Amino acid sequence: MILRRHLIVGAAGLAAAPLAAPALVASARAQGSWPNAPVRFVVPFAAGGPTDVPARLIADELSKMLPQRVIVENRTGAGVVVGSDVVAKAQKDGQTLLYTTIAHAALRSIFPSLPFDPLADFSPVALTGVIPMLMMVNKDLPVNSLPELIELFKKNPGKYDYASTGNGAALHLASELFLKQAGGLKVNHVPYRGSAAAMPDLLNGSVVMMLDVANSALPFVTRGEVKGLAISGMNRLPQVPHIPTFNEAGVPGYEAYTWHMVMAPAGTPEPIVKTVNEAINKVMAMASVQERLSALTMETRSNTTPATAKKWLDDEIAKWEPIIKEAGIKAN
Repeated sequence: MILRRHLIVGAAGLAAAPLAAPALVASARAQGSWPNAPVRFVVPFAAGGPTDVPARLIADELSKMLPQRVIVENRTGAGVVVGSDVVAKAQKDGQTLLYTTIAHAALRSIFPSLPFDPLADFSPVALTGVIPMLMMVNKDLPVNSLPELIELFKKNPGKYDYASTGNGAALHLASELFLKQAGGLKVNHVPYRGSAAAMPDLLNGSVVMMLDVANSALPFVTRGEVKGLAISGMNRLPQVPHIPTFNEAGVPGYEAYTWHMVMAPAGTPEPIVKTVNEAINKVMAMASVQERLSALTMETRSNTTPATAKKWLDDEIAKWEPIIKEAGIKAN
């Protein structure tokens, strides 16, 4: 495996370091020498992807606040298992943190055996944001609304295929939740290696439906290459205000996101976890950060605590484990 390392700050970031927020620097130094070396943000996804980009933005701003730089390190493999395992087995000193997603909530159900415990071996630090998904269908499919799509599927059980970005991925889980809540619809799942790989088949009609994270789906919808039918969050997106939410379109109670969270190895001293949480909240409250992440359709969070982050994770595991079991979802 090739280890990719990317230093988030250059000369400009180093020049900004002496101007770091005094309270945060003082708080960090109060824990002893933490951080006494560059802090690693381990991202278990490829560089340049929808998880990596926000991670690098946050790391960049943290580098300006803390007395040490924050480095993003992409560690991919076996879904998010390889990168997560790096953090699970790291020193409990706050120097190595995990930047992960909803995939963490599905690990226990999808993988029959893991080299770590997704709950016991991690301490949630902060939820940074949630990203809704957008339901797309092939432009030639004879439907123009979510109710029409549901009716088509009901009349033709097992006839149509839908795409996802892989077994157990957020988009797969969200699709299965939709099929269940829409009345137990029978639509065949076709996994791909990412939405970029799936999109050609959605465009040519080999598959007729796909849920994708909104920022990836929007260009195809706005260009009219596919039909956008529903937003998976509780609010419409300003970029496509005419597209209703699933709740508005006739699937009450439906809500699904991918989300981003920072975690530390379990056993990391509470004062360090608290300091990192405060720093991340300060970054997420910055207008410039919110503006940039909003453009990526992320709804940022700037007031979470380690306790509320843990509750979010627990709730997501409780939500998705039954869906995974009922659909028989396993790792590729």
